[in-house]
Formats: sequence, C-alpha cells, structure tokens
Amino acid sequence: MSEPRIALVAEGPTDFEVIQAALKAIVPTRFTLTLLQPEATQPTMGSGWGGVLKWCDAAGSRHAASLDTDPTLEGFDLLVIHLDVDVAQKDYADCGREVPAQALAKGWASLPCHMPSPPVSDTCVRLEALLRSWLNPAQPGAKSVLCLPAQSSGTWLAAATLPAGDALLAGAECNVAVEARLALLPKAQRIRKVVREYRTHAGKITANWAKVKAVCSQAAAFEQAVQAAL
Repeated sequence: MSEPRIALVAEGPTDFEVIQAALKAIVPTRFTLTLLQPEATQPTMGSGWGGVLKWCDAAGSRHAASLDTDPTLEGFDLLVIHLDVDVAQKDYADCGREVPAQALAKGWASLPCHMPSPPVSDTCVRLEALLRSWLNPAQPGAKSVLCLPAQSSGTWLAAATLPAGDALLAGAECNVAVEARLALLPKAQRIRKVVREYRTHAGKITANWAKVKAVCSQAAAFEQAVQAAL
C-alpha cells in the first residue's frame, strides 16, 4: 500500500490527536493526515460540533453527489468525519439562536436524538442519520468513514491510559463524564483536555489499541470502517 492521504473533519484539536493515534494502530503503513476542520484559515466555521455541522452543510452546498467525487477532496484516499456521541444530547440552539430555524428549513434530523444506553449503538445510528442530513444533498462515499467515539474521544484516551478494571472504565461508553473526570484524577493519572497533554499521551492509544477496543465498541467499529475503506 502506498502512503495514504487522509483528511479529517473533527470537533477540535484534541480529537485530532486521538484519531491520529487510532489511525496509527489501524493503518499498516505511514500516512499523511490533514485536518480540514477546524482550520485556522476558515475561522467562521468555528470549532466543536457546530463547526462539523457547518463543514457538512458547506460540503452539501458545493457538491450534490458522493463526497468521493467532490473536486476539493479528490487528493485524499480517505475522509474521516468525527462527531462525539454526546452530541446526541445537544440542541441546535447551542450553536446559535438562528440555527434551530435553519435546521427546520434545511430538513436536518432532530436534536437531541439520544437513545437509552446501553447499547450505545442505537444512538450512533441516530447520529449517522444526523450527519447525513447535514451533508444532504452530498452523500458519504466509499472513501468516507464516520468516527463516533462514545461518549467522546477522551473515552478512548481513558481506556488507553487507565489500568484495566479502573472504576472510570465501567460502562465508559455510556458515561458522558469520563473525559471531564480524566482531568480530575490524581496527578499521576490526570490528563487535562489540552492539546499538549493529549499529544503527550496519544502514543498509548496506538500501543494499547486492543485494550481501547475491548472497552469501546465504537473504536472497533471505526477500525472496521477504515479497513474496509482503504
């Protein structure tokens, strides 16, 4: 396999660190990862899940077909679109007072859209439909992969760094507080949600990927999707 070129649409820079580390465990060769969103030259998009929403909406506005044939993405072998599963508990109004009316006018799927958990997979099905509605009339192609960490990418970091059997990992995919609690642990285990600390510990995601998959079903789902696409 030649060196794949991978594009990433993510909520933020800490998510980039986690997803890049996961890809290093999944992709058997070196690869180039380009962060399309958030992107410093397009500050109007913003960051967070609202930035992902705006990127998807813009993609659908410029290209009414498969993302595989979008001219702006033709240089990439894979497109990863990330959204934390806790977004299912959000509301469009969290992105601005005008966004609920925009969602109604454009026919976006409803928020909140979370389902009882476990299993977290039921909520992920809703989130996939949500992302597709944001992209419409564009559609994910064969080279498009959704990355939906439950409840956030910080859960994958917790699974990689905490000892097996740690209380914080019990039912971790259904616990929206895992990432926040990771930042409150005793100093030896504490990881605050800042790029420097996530980057420092990201290698443990790569090294302990089997452990992450054992705790996080969505990590295993992401691996399967990437392998199928590449």
